[in-house]
Amino acid sequence: MSNCEKPMYKKAGIILAILVFATFLYLFFIGTVDLRGSHYYLNPFLQSLPSNPKWVPPCRSLSPLKVYMYDLPRRFNVGMLRRRSSDETPVTFETLPPWPTVSGLRKQHSVEYWMMASLLVEERENENGSGGEVVRVLDPEMADVFFVPFFSSLSFNVYGHNMTDPITERDKELQVDILEFLRNSRYWQKSEGRDHVIPMHHPNAFRFLREQVNASILIVADFGRYPKSMSNLKKDVVSPYVHVVDSYTDDDTPDPFESRTTLLFFRGRTVRKDEGVVRAKLQKLLEDYDDVRFERSFASEENIRLSTQGMRSSKFCLHPAGDTPSSCRLFDAIVSHCVPVIVSDQIELPYEDELDYSEFSLFFSTDEALNPGYMIEQLRQFPKERWLKMWNKLKNISHHYEFQYPPKKGDAVNMLWRQVRHKLPPAYLATHRNRRLKIPDWWGRKR
Repeated sequence: MSNCEKPMYKKAGIILAILVFATFLYLFFIGTVDLRGSHYYLNPFLQSLPSNPKWVPPCRSLSPLKVYMYDLPRRFNVGMLRRRSSDETPVTFETLPPWPTVSGLRKQHSVEYWMMASLLVEERENENGSGGEVVRVLDPEMADVFFVPFFSSLSFNVYGHNMTDPITERDKELQVDILEFLRNSRYWQKSEGRDHVIPMHHPNAFRFLREQVNASILIVADFGRYPKSMSNLKKDVVSPYVHVVDSYTDDDTPDPFESRTTLLFFRGRTVRKDEGVVRAKLQKLLEDYDDVRFERSFASEENIRLSTQGMRSSKFCLHPAGDTPSSCRLFDAIVSHCVPVIVSDQIELPYEDELDYSEFSLFFSTDEALNPGYMIEQLRQFPKERWLKMWNKLKNISHHYEFQYPPKKGDAVNMLWRQVRHKLPPAYLATHRNRRLKIPDWWGRKR
């Protein structure tokens, strides 16, 4: 390039840069194109920036998720709440029984009930505050996803809790019947169940035939009792437990850090299986600290009341693994605004594509927690300002863990339906590919 050509190229580059910058300013301040991307809707800082009311979220549909719910006889769901009832007709908005106020440990695995209930809410209720995440459609041809209202967790708790009791056969019979029903559905056949949602929150739910429905979107508490080939984060939804302690709705103490006089609190069973054996080891390490309350107890109305008081008067609440990597205690701590201290090497958490748990929880590996004195020293040195930020964050996000009827915007059941929506694209991809493949899927072969 000659020297006389260089100024011409330089001038053209400057003009191009000006045009690009002017176009960006037009789109940002005047145009209707949203340049912020999907991360804007998950980032509170970006949300605080000025917004144009004409902008439309690029990655979220304005219409609710359309769900077709199978009309199953009551023996598959609410009939287990009232076993003396002989009515086999499907449940409706008018006939849905309330969840029993006294239900013990069954309550923490009642996610299936609340998801079903959300689909029975009348249209006017949806308009008045369900958040518009989901709507029931009566024409299966219009459905984005299919919900199977089989209370597999309650079935285990009612019929199979003793595992070897002869009544366990009733739990197995229901699983056999529901599987036959689904296989006769042309919508199940159409996708091989990939666009079907099946709650399996209890670790022993659907335990006899769960591998027969492993292509579906499963609603689980964690992956502790599932092989990787059956259940995983790519297709399944991790749900919170339904908390059993009362929510702390009037937590407005002037100085919560000082008023919570217990450093670390735990109350519950200490004899657990698998990863949960860490509880007994932690008890030996922590029982002699004056600012730690580590109490062994069993679920009862009185012990739940004492747990409520203990969590509300503690800065940190210990959450070691149970029989599986998770337990209800984490969500009891969240609604008590007690900063969770999570000791579980394999835990997966609800809504983690939308919430950053490190903003309101602390994590210790099992080795760290069992290192004498290490965890307690870390908690004693924890800065007050950082704890207050976590406490405020807990207050702001705890509504995401509330199961209620009718549902409300941003509550647990609406968050779950949003998670289901996130799982649909890969389900559709697999369904569409399988329809045209002439030979077994070559992706599974060694190359």
